[in-house]
Amino acid sequence: MEEYRRTYIPAAGHDWALPLYDPIVKLLGGDRARKALLDQAAIQTGHRVLDIGCGTGALVILIKRLHPDVDVFGIDPDPKALIRARRKAERAAVLIQLDQGFSDELPYPDASFDRVFSSFMLHHLQTGEKERTLREVRRVLKPGGSLHLLDFGGPESGQNGFLARLFHSSHSLKDNSDSRIIALMSQAGLANPMVVGRRTMLFGKTAYYQASAVPRP
Repeated sequence: MEEYRRTYIPAAGHDWALPLYDPIVKLLGGDRARKALLDQAAIQTGHRVLDIGCGTGALVILIKRLHPDVDVFGIDPDPKALIRARRKAERAAVLIQLDQGFSDELPYPDASFDRVFSSFMLHHLQTGEKERTLREVRRVLKPGGSLHLLDFGGPESGQNGFLARLFHSSHSLKDNSDSRIIALMSQAGLANPMVVGRRTMLFGKTAYYQASAVPRP
């Protein structure tokens, strides 16, 4: 019987674009956007943090550089991106656990993380995958923990920039509206979902979202 293998959209949208992804995103302000995401999260000593859809590792490496006293995990289904992430972590001399897997089937115990991050990943997912991913985020967050999400804006944000159109289809962006993402967070059991910031970049308009995990009744 043939083994079933799930498909996924590569970290840069297409395999051919992966070598271009890091330098272009850096050039167009991706590092500043990710730093703002971390500033909103108020990471503390001893926290355990997870980046879902970590891609080539830019965010997890930044977290570990800025917060060497926290445990950092990243997960992504793309083995090519993870190879790059591991090489970058070695060059940066930082210790990060990088796992291959899907965001809607997280291989971690309940209530294992204080912070979960998602950076330019959610729009890759189909609606059902988004719903399952956010439920998984709620499951692995500790009570009082929080989700911090950065992504391209949806239709209400206006025209996206060149990089968004190059790496991602309009179909993958059209379901990324603020109201839709906030509704999905709420349906997943995350509390106080909200937009906490916006940024206009050369590769498109972006939005920052935040939600928290409260003790289950």
